[in-house]
Amino acid sequence: MADRTLDASGLRCPMPLLKTKLELNGMSPGELLEVIATDAGSARDIPAFLELSRHRLVECSETDGYYRFVVECGG
Repeated sequence: MADRTLDASGLRCPMPLLKTKLELNGMSPGELLEVIATDAGSARDIPAFLELSRHRLVECSETDGYYRFVVECGG
Protein backbone atom coordinates (compact mmCIF):
# COMPACT_ATOMS: atom_id res chain seq x y z
CA MET A 1 0.00 0.00 0.00
CA ALA A 2 1.44 3.34 -1.10
CA ASP A 3 1.74 6.30 1.26
CA ARG A 4 0.72 8.69 -1.53
CA THR A 5 -0.88 8.40 -4.96
CA LEU A 6 -0.23 10.71 -7.90
CA ASP A 7 -2.85 10.53 -10.65
CA ALA A 8 -1.16 11.88 -13.77
CA SER A 9 -3.78 10.39 -16.10
CA GLY A 10 -4.42 12.54 -19.14
CA LEU A 11 -1.20 14.52 -18.75
CA ARG A 12 1.26 14.49 -21.64
CA CYS A 13 5.02 14.21 -21.54
CA PRO A 14 6.89 15.62 -19.67
CA MET A 15 4.25 16.45 -17.03
CA PRO A 16 3.91 12.95 -15.45
CA LEU A 17 7.66 12.86 -14.85
CA LEU A 18 7.82 16.43 -13.54
CA LYS A 19 4.91 15.87 -11.16
CA THR A 20 6.53 12.63 -9.96
CA LYS A 21 9.76 14.48 -9.18
CA LEU A 22 7.89 17.21 -7.29
CA GLU A 23 5.90 14.69 -5.27
CA LEU A 24 9.04 12.73 -4.32
CA ASN A 25 10.74 15.96 -3.19
CA GLY A 26 8.05 16.36 -0.53
CA MET A 27 8.27 12.81 0.78
CA SER A 28 10.38 11.15 3.47
CA PRO A 29 12.86 8.35 2.77
CA GLY A 30 11.18 4.95 2.71
CA GLU A 31 7.71 6.27 1.82
CA LEU A 32 6.03 4.77 -1.23
CA LEU A 33 4.53 6.77 -4.09
CA GLU A 34 2.08 5.23 -6.55
CA VAL A 35 1.99 7.00 -9.91
CA ILE A 36 -0.76 6.42 -12.48
CA ALA A 37 -0.15 7.77 -15.99
CA THR A 38 -1.67 7.34 -19.45
CA ASP A 39 1.16 8.86 -21.50
CA ALA A 40 3.19 6.05 -23.11
CA GLY A 41 6.36 8.08 -22.70
CA SER A 42 6.04 7.61 -18.95
CA ALA A 43 6.92 3.93 -19.35
CA ARG A 44 10.35 5.07 -20.57
CA ASP A 45 10.86 8.38 -18.75
CA ILE A 46 9.99 7.50 -15.16
CA PRO A 47 12.17 4.33 -14.90
CA ALA A 48 15.07 6.16 -16.65
CA PHE A 49 14.86 9.03 -14.16
CA LEU A 50 14.71 6.64 -11.20
CA GLU A 51 17.86 4.82 -12.32
CA LEU A 52 19.74 8.12 -12.10
CA SER A 53 18.21 9.16 -8.77
CA ARG A 54 18.31 8.02 -5.17
CA HIS A 55 14.77 6.63 -5.50
CA ARG A 56 13.91 3.01 -6.28
CA LEU A 57 11.32 1.56 -8.66
CA VAL A 58 9.46 -1.10 -6.68
CA GLU A 59 6.82 -2.05 -9.23
CA CYS A 60 5.87 -1.16 -12.80
CA SER A 61 2.89 -2.40 -14.83
CA GLU A 62 0.64 -1.46 -17.75
CA THR A 63 -3.03 -2.34 -18.09
CA ASP A 64 -5.36 -1.03 -20.80
CA GLY A 65 -3.23 2.04 -21.47
CA TYR A 66 -2.70 2.90 -17.80
CA TYR A 67 0.87 2.81 -16.53
CA ARG A 68 1.34 2.20 -12.81
CA PHE A 69 4.59 2.78 -10.95
CA VAL A 70 5.35 2.27 -7.27
CA VAL A 71 8.41 4.23 -6.20
CA GLU A 72 10.25 4.12 -2.88
CA CYS A 73 11.55 7.53 -1.91
CA GLY A 74 15.29 7.45 -1.36
CA GLY A 75 17.27 9.11 1.41
